[in-house]
Amino acid sequence: MKFGLIILIIIIILIIWGIGAYNGFIKKKNRIEEAFATMDVYLKKRWDLIPNLVNTVKGYAKHESETFEKITSLRTRNYDAMSPNEKIEANQAMGGALGTIVATAEAYPELKANENFRDLMKQLEGLEDDIANSRKYYNGCVREMNTAVESFPTNFIANAFHFEKYKMYEVDDTKERENVAVDFNA
Repeated sequence: MKFGLIILIIIIILIIWGIGAYNGFIKKKNRIEEAFATMDVYLKKRWDLIPNLVNTVKGYAKHESETFEKITSLRTRNYDAMSPNEKIEANQAMGGALGTIVATAEAYPELKANENFRDLMKQLEGLEDDIANSRKYYNGCVREMNTAVESFPTNFIANAFHFEKYKMYEVDDTKERENVAVDFNA
């Protein structure tokens, strides 16, 4: 009788642990979705700001057509129809192209003096700060989920209920890792 009671207690403990682990995965998944939604708002704003910036720079730097074509091809995709991973990849590529635009603008003092360009760059700078902060939060949430998916014994619950690792939003391009000096007073 005692052996049966011990087995029953162990089964109850395992069921309670399994429910807790499952609910933990749901909380982590929801936190990731919330973090991505916040970051996505800023990425969408940047996505919409870029054509204005490109058009402003295009008038001054006609020989930079390759960069403009790259941005235009990225922008032809419907942002709202992209999956989260596609949005991350497109925005990583867009970030690299933005660095080229800013560097191009440095070569044109009359462009840097353009009020419209300065306003767009100020908006972009604010958005980049917001994106960086939301990316940190998103990546922190993803790290927690990925750790739980890979760790023992929660990996059993993850596998049983098909919880998978999420992709981090990382800065791929070494140009993007470097600070871009923007000085409109030069």
